[in-house]
Amino acid sequence: MNYYETVFILTPVLSDDQMKEAVEKFKGILAENNAELVNEELWGLRKLAYPIQKKSTGFYCLFEFKAEPSFIKKLDIAFRRDERVIRFLTFRLDKYAVEYAEKRRRTRAEKASQIPAETVEAVEEAVEVKEN
Repeated sequence: MNYYETVFILTPVLSDDQMKEAVEKFKGILAENNAELVNEELWGLRKLAYPIQKKSTGFYCLFEFKAEPSFIKKLDIAFRRDERVIRFLTFRLDKYAVEYAEKRRRTRAEKASQIPAETVEAVEEAVEVKEN
């Protein structure tokens, strides 16, 4: 099994539920084909470097996974068939890229754990007030 990383961009006209449904679909494809999902990051709505299909923004998603090389062709076909995906890129990680990805995840987790509890509570309260 090789380590792979794929980034795909979903069209910005989707609601949050539709975007999450599309992400779940691709996670299901990974599970069906015995690929092991190592990391998933939803980067959210971001500006594109250049317009794609007359759209200037898109929902970015990143998957890091371990899979057999034959699976990548199936994943590419799934991305191409889904009209919600406007761009995708999958590539194999060498041992140095795998080490870097693990280091990046650890640093990100450490930074998240260093956020003071008061800040987290204040944000949660602000969200509750906004929802009501």
